Order: sequence, then C-alpha cells, then structure tokens
Amino acid sequence: MLVASALPQPWTLRALPSPDRPEQVPAQVAGRVFAAQVPGCVHTDLMAARALPDPYLDANEEQVAWVGRTDWAYSTRLPPAGGAHERTDLVFDGLDTVAEITLDGTRIGATRNMHRGYRFDVTAPLSGGEARLDVAFTSAYTEAEALREKLGPRPNAYPEPFNYVRKMASSFGWDWGPTLVTAGIWRPVRLEHWSTARLAAVAPQVRVVDGDGTVTARVTVERTAGGRDRDLRVAAAIAGRRAEAVLPAGQDTVDVSVTVPAPKLWWPHTLGAQDTYPLDVTLDDAASAQPLDRRRRTVGFRTVELDTAADESGSAFRFVVNGVPVFARGVNWIPDDALVSRVTPERYRARLEQAKAANVDLVRVWGGGIYEDEAFYDACDELGMMVWQDFPFACAAYPEEGPLPAEVEAEARENVVRLMPHPSLVLWNGNNENLWGHEDWGWKDELAGASWGRGYYLDLLPRIVAELDPTRPYWPGSPWSGREDLHPNDPRHGTTHLWEEWNRRPYTDYLAGVPRFVAEFGWQAPPALATLLRAVGDRPLAPDSPGMRHHQKAEDGNGKLDRGLAPYFAAPESFDSWHYLTQLTQARAVATGIEHWRAHWPLCAGTVVWQLNDCWPVTSWAAVDGDGRLKPLWFELRRLYADRLLTLQDTPEGLEVAAVNQSASAWQAPVDLLRVRADGTVAARAGVLLAAGPRAVARARVPEDLVRDADPGKEFWIADCQGLRAVHFAAVDKDFAYPAADYRIDVTADDGTARITVTARTLVRDLVLQADRLHPSAVTDQGRATLLPGEQVTHTVTGWPAPDAQAVPGALFCVNAGPGAATAVPAAPDEAATGTAAGRTVS
Repeated sequence: MLVASALPQPWTLRALPSPDRPEQVPAQVAGRVFAAQVPGCVHTDLMAARALPDPYLDANEEQVAWVGRTDWAYSTRLPPAGGAHERTDLVFDGLDTVAEITLDGTRIGATRNMHRGYRFDVTAPLSGGEARLDVAFTSAYTEAEALREKLGPRPNAYPEPFNYVRKMASSFGWDWGPTLVTAGIWRPVRLEHWSTARLAAVAPQVRVVDGDGTVTARVTVERTAGGRDRDLRVAAAIAGRRAEAVLPAGQDTVDVSVTVPAPKLWWPHTLGAQDTYPLDVTLDDAASAQPLDRRRRTVGFRTVELDTAADESGSAFRFVVNGVPVFARGVNWIPDDALVSRVTPERYRARLEQAKAANVDLVRVWGGGIYEDEAFYDACDELGMMVWQDFPFACAAYPEEGPLPAEVEAEARENVVRLMPHPSLVLWNGNNENLWGHEDWGWKDELAGASWGRGYYLDLLPRIVAELDPTRPYWPGSPWSGREDLHPNDPRHGTTHLWEEWNRRPYTDYLAGVPRFVAEFGWQAPPALATLLRAVGDRPLAPDSPGMRHHQKAEDGNGKLDRGLAPYFAAPESFDSWHYLTQLTQARAVATGIEHWRAHWPLCAGTVVWQLNDCWPVTSWAAVDGDGRLKPLWFELRRLYADRLLTLQDTPEGLEVAAVNQSASAWQAPVDLLRVRADGTVAARAGVLLAAGPRAVARARVPEDLVRDADPGKEFWIADCQGLRAVHFAAVDKDFAYPAADYRIDVTADDGTARITVTARTLVRDLVLQADRLHPSAVTDQGRATLLPGEQVTHTVTGWPAPDAQAVPGALFCVNAGPGAATAVPAAPDEAATGTAAGRTVS
C-alpha cells in the first residue's frame, strides 16, 4: 500500500551569492543560515529571524524589495528509502517558482511553475542511505526578464514582467497589493513509497439525469517496472454502491461508473442544503487482491448550466443550478495574504463565513491570484458558496511560445482534475480582462502580430475542460460577450466589467443601463481605523500622509476618492470625516448598482462586487479589510444580497418602488410609502401592495400624491415593509436642509456583550458605529441606518473588554451636522452617570 510521510524538520534557508550584485544582500543576511518553515516562503522565514521588517507596516515594502531579486536555497536531509517498496518519490505540492532540486549535489529535476505540483523518483539516490536535499530558487525576476528578452515585449497593465512566468501575478504588485516577489516551498512536500502501481489521478465526473446520480471516475495509474505486466483492479464506492473494472497489463486509464438512485442534491446556500457524499476509489493487484493505493474525495450531486441564450436584449449570462435560474450574489476573491503560504484552513473558513453571513452565494477566484488550497474549496462545498474559478491570467498579453504553453497545459490539467470533485465549482473562466485588453487597451499596435494568449483562452483551455470536466461550463474570459465579432465588454451580452464609474464617472452612472451580468465593479474606501493605526505610523493620520499614500496603490486613488465625495459633501476638514465619508460613499456606490440591477432581474442575472477581501492593510475596494475587519460595505452587502430587497428607484417614468424576491416563496409585500420633511414630520403617506412571486420582482409607481410639489432640498422618501426600509433623497447631501443631528445613546453591558441603543430626536442620516474605535477587537452587528425622530437602532457589540459609555460618541458618525469638521460632543455629566452620552456627527 502506498505510504506517504512528511519530510523531517529542520529545514534551513540561505541566500545564494550573486556575482553580478554582491552588495544586494544586506550584511545581516549574507552568509547566514536561517531556520526555515516548510511550507512557507523566504519572507516569512527572514521575518521570523528578525532579519526582515514586516513589509505590511509603513513603507517597509520598499526596504524588502531585494528579497525578490535574490536567489535562495532550502536544505534538509532525507531519510533512507528502505527496502519495503519498489519506488520512492519526492513529491512537492507547490514550489514558488523557478527551482533546481539536487540530492547530494546531483540534479534530479527543475521547476518553473508555482501553479502545479512535481514528483521526482528518488529510489536510487535514497537506497544507499540518507541524502542532503537542496532546493535552489532562482529569482522569478531573472526567469521572467530572460524570457521577455528572448520572446520580445508584450503589453502589460503593470510594469512588472509577471506575464512571462507561471507565478501568482499579484506577487509583482497590483492596484491594491504590495510588490513582494516571493520564493519558497509554499505547499507541502513529502516522500511517497509504493510498489506495483499507484493512483496518479482520479477525475470524477458527476451527473444527475432524471433524478438519479452517476459518478464516472476516470482513473489514471502509474506503474513501476515490476507492475507493467500485472492486471490491476480499480473500484469506486459511494452511498453504499460499488463498481469495479480491471486494468489489463499495459493499460493505464479506465473509467468506473457508479449510479446512486435519487441522491440528495447539493445546492447553493441561498437555494437549499449542501448534501455531499464520500467517494472511495481503490487500486488493488487483481491476482492477489493486495491493496496498492486509495483515494477519498467528497462529491456532490447537482447540475449546473450556463444559460447564454439570445433574446431581444442581446444574450444572457445566467447560472442555472439543479434547473433553477440563479441571480448570483457574488464577490471577487483575491489571495487573502500577499504571502500566500500564511493562509490557513481556519483563515479560509473565517473569510468565507464572512461572505456567507453577507448573503453572498458566489465567489469568483480572480485570475491574478492562484488556484486556492483544497481547504478553500472544501469550505465552499460545506458553506454552499458557488465558485467561479479563473485560470491564472490577468491584465496582460501572455506569450504562446517558449516553455509557457507546456506549463499552462500541465497546470490546467492538474488543477482541473484536482478541483473538479467540488460541487461548489460552477464555472471555469479563461482569464481576467485579457480579451478586453487586446481590444481596447492599445495592445494590437504594440503586439504587431505577436501572440498574446488568445490560443490559451479560445483553444487550449476549453479543450482541456471539455476533455476532463465536461459536466461543468467554460467561459473564455471576463469580460467576454460570447463571440469574437462582439466587443468583449458589451453589456448586452455575457459578462461586463464596469470601471469607468470609479475611474472617471460618478457612481450614479450605474443607473444608465442594465448589463446581463456584472462580473466586476466597485468603489474604494480606507480600511478600519484600528487597521490603519496598526499598519501606518503617521501621526496624525491624514489622507495624504506618507504612510497613507504608500497604502494606496491605485493610480490617483485618493483623487478618485475625493472626486467621489465632491458631488455630495463639502471637503472634509478632518481625517475622521474623510474616513467616515469615504467608507459611506463606498457603501452607497455599491448599493446604487446592486439595487438597480437586482430590480431588473432576470435581464440582469448577477453582480460580483470587486472585492471581498484584502491581502494586506490598504485602501481598496474590499468589504473586509486586510486585518479581517468589516467595513460598512460588508453590512451593506448583507442588506443588498438578502433574499428580499426593497428599493426606491428613480426611473424615466418617475419614482418607483420595487420588491425584489429571490426566495422560493411568494412575497406579498405591503409597502408603507412616506414623503418626509427634513424635520422628520410626514408630509404625505400612501400604501401599495406588491406581489412578487418566487424569484421574481414586483414594481409599482410611487403615487403621484407623494411626488407632486415635493421640495427635494427639504423632503425625501421612505418605503417600509416588514422590517425592510428603502430611503431616497433626490437632492445631494450638501444641498439638503438637514437638521443638526440629535440623538440619545444608552449603553448596557453583560457577559462580554454591550448593547448601544441610539434613539433619534431628529432625522439622523446614515448613522454608523465604527466599533474598532471602542477597542481594536470590538465588532458590531449593524451597518448604516437612517432614523426618523423617535426611532432607534441597537448595536450589539462583542470584543469590547471594558465597555465605557464615554467612548461611544467618538465611534458614532452620521451625515447630518452643522458646517465644519467632525467633532465629538462631550457627554453631559448626568447622562454619563446613567451610561448614556450625546452623539457624534459629521458633515
């Protein structure tokens, strides 16, 4: 039977001398041997030895750039192979990236791809005893720049040569990420001992036909020299059913099919339960019945189709799961740490649980990152999160010559087989923005006929998916409109990316159209204050202070943030005001788009917000910041992606109210419509009953009596229905006659939980509690709220070790206050004594 064993510690790490640049390696590193952790990377090992500053703090990123330009070597000793098995393999699940592997100084192999595993036969070298293992890494820059010199330049959205090496593109920096060009043994390494044959690949194709499930396991074996003339038996077992097949001598591939009558189906969590089944595949010697190898994978029975049918509006892009059309409530996922070997299974689950808690049901694994660890997809299976998986190509022209095509094919084949058992995986996508870039970013003249990746996306990758994983759809790229004769980012067809609004236009331009599927859009905001205070040493903090500038990677990012504020607010006079208002604007911008597009279901069949997470502390588009703290956008997504959404929409026909129902049951929605004066009194009232069927939208015009003669500078509209509220202001904030906010705060605490109740005495617009201002670990359960006089909201706060009512005003913000900067209003002595305090407001 195959036996696997982890390699013994310790490992060591050392910098290799560079004859061309001997001064590159700092004195505190040159010539030293460091303890190394495997899996891991050079950066984390040097940080553990205090030989490298934390690159996430201040501008330390710049001080550690030399690491990515340096060659490194990991070393350990391997134990003897022993005589119990015919074959011993050294197996690397991931090497980052360009490496030479030697045993006792003899080269046994080389690698040039972070996205795949490697296996080397070490039976002979280890037969005589233990041996020294060295894994020497050449700088990824050296490899990429040499290949660029050989193959010629290719257009790239960033100045770094990531498109010449099969490595995580965002290692070279992005408009939200640091430039940390890593090296190391980033995934597990082990020795495998086996005889006769082993299971080289198990590729289960799962189908549901007429209510019954079938698993066809395509099994590939590798044989030893002594196993070539042996008949082998492969068996597959699932749900109490078993089937087997014989592999005659000389044959290495066989299909084994098992049928499960009426299995329970796997559903996205927004549609149903997540039933899965263990699939056991075993390999035996047919003559002796001696067990040789075994694999266990978990599969789920479900169907997934991609509806791209043409209609009067263009052509659709809509997921259909188990026959049910889905509005995808999505987020884009980037690597959760720029030093990806630090992302643990627990961290994957925590981040994905945050996504699920925000009612997200689709996660797009973006093409500038990696094929994530198995723990990511396991968590998605269990949590009911659909996964859209990009192949790792992003924002650049990729050569189709030299060593790259073979590497792309090898990584694609390995990862399709590795990931295809997961029922959560619903789409393979060829690339991020490269088909669009070729059309619109000036590439054609620069390329002058050179290859750029088209053959990967429209030929190689779809062939591999069709061969290995034919039950799952493939799409050539995002954005992509389905045909080469259409513009790749045509909103009438396929997937659309909307970035003009952030880069050049106001977010209200989201209302100008209805794309079929919005695969990327978003708005920036800074992370939580506690995250900034940990990562940025500037005191006082300012939007343009040196550390803040370094942690803003987008081109003219702060300028775009300011342009986003300018139509609505006077220029903020304090950092606190700027911080609150930019976070609020991020939430409002995303809400503007999603409310509009969801109200046009099924014409629009999904939105995938850029982005869920961050890989370090940075001002970005994320809903969860680099320290894992929730920004106001996260709470807004929870509202926007709920099964039922109430929204007021300003349409060419007039103001409308829409009840958006993505639940499986009909929604009889009695809506209370109000026109409210700035002082909080009701100017007019009406009721409408909206009847939204299952997974349907019901709309109605707001009665003319509520709209006629309204003063948009002094009046606004509210729609209330069964605990849901929609608010519509026709005037921008700086043109509305807000009263100065007045509200009461009551604080109670017990058993580690505090409750902060804010009771409005006036209109209070977009009240937000920034819980991390109470304590860095404090978390609230509520997002922004607009209150009328007499209404209240209660924040349940956990992680606040010593609740103090006097601290609360400094953590509460709202839009409506008098002119000037944000100020904390001190609590009156009698209020402080009863655990209450006056409020904090921002203009």
